[in-house]
Amino acid sequence: MSVKAFLYIGVFILVIYAMDALNINFIFKKGRVVQARIFFMLLAISLTYLVTNFIFDFFLSTKIY
Repeated sequence: MSVKAFLYIGVFILVIYAMDALNINFIFKKGRVVQARIFFMLLAISLTYLVTNFIFDFFLSTKIY
């Protein structure tokens, strides 16, 4: 497995842990649990992608890896 794959896994765990503190239920209508969960997972995946690429590009540009 590549370094980037391990970075994706680690960052995904951190993003889920951090987003667990958010209360996003007030944004959605009552009874829209499935849509709220889908939104939560898409937001977590998007944040994971952005953070992982930022970290990876930062290490590549500074040649620290």
